[in-house]
Amino acid sequence: VEDQRARWERKCSRTAKELLETEHKYLEQLDLVVTYFVTILKAKGTLKPAVLETIFGPLEAIYSSSHVLSFHLERGNLGPGLESFCQSLDLYGHYAENLEQANKTLKEQLRKNKSFRRFKKLQESRPQFQGRELEDLLTLPLQRLHQYKHFFRDLLENTSPDSAEHLKLARAVKSVSEISQWVQGITEKRENSLQLLRVQKLLKGQKTQVLTPGRWYIREGWLLVVPSKGEELKRRMFFLFSDILIAAKPCHPLHPLNSHKLACQAVYPLHQCTVDKVFGHTRSQGGLLSLSFPHKTLLLMSSDQQDINDWYQSLTSAVR
Repeated sequence: VEDQRARWERKCSRTAKELLETEHKYLEQLDLVVTYFVTILKAKGTLKPAVLETIFGPLEAIYSSSHVLSFHLERGNLGPGLESFCQSLDLYGHYAENLEQANKTLKEQLRKNKSFRRFKKLQESRPQFQGRELEDLLTLPLQRLHQYKHFFRDLLENTSPDSAEHLKLARAVKSVSEISQWVQGITEKRENSLQLLRVQKLLKGQKTQVLTPGRWYIREGWLLVVPSKGEELKRRMFFLFSDILIAAKPCHPLHPLNSHKLACQAVYPLHQCTVDKVFGHTRSQGGLLSLSFPHKTLLLMSSDQQDINDWYQSLTSAVR
């Protein structure tokens, strides 16, 4: 037991030391943004207060909470330090929620506001920035949140369960995991919106409404449609979402506007669909999927075994 405790203590102090070292580095980088951008911009009035607030969000408050954490860690007060730090963890969630709008506003200001464009270039050319741009520094809090999760977990695993610190560490791990999930959800939603928008732009015309609240993009790819009567196979692009399957064909390559687009052929709702493998569970080349809808059966083929298996998995889980 004594050996185990000594091992735990060694590992714990090593992790705490690393947490402090990386926290100092993180604070240095945040300091660049707060000192050379936020504070000076407030004093100069180059940006309107609302614009400044949109671009930097709760960055100053995040900076302050890290200062407090660093202060406690330097004195070896790990438990109290994490306890007070976790009370301000929500800031990271709000920061993630604001980030997309922050980037949009920053780009807009760089395009329209000549004095801000000059100011940004001048600040980034300072030796302290080491060639980094403001855009790179603004993503730091979310990268740091990811690191906190690992540090806190390591500290918890190497702290004796009957020590006073253990409970505080367990709470810290729980808090940071919850905030990480919140941030992960924001990131996934944003990526999904971008995928929906991309598919909407790929399809010719506005008849097919891809951008629908609650819809999730799953996958896309080329498959061969096997006609019911002995006609030749038709190559179609399929887009699979959480609620529909879209079949599309390429527009004419010489079309002046839509040569790179796809024309929507059909939209299949998935709520009354059943999916079966016709063959494809064999070792033969490729396979065939049968999709049954109330008024239609769709036979889809691929010469790639792995591809048809992946489509089968994706379709069955979407239907489910």
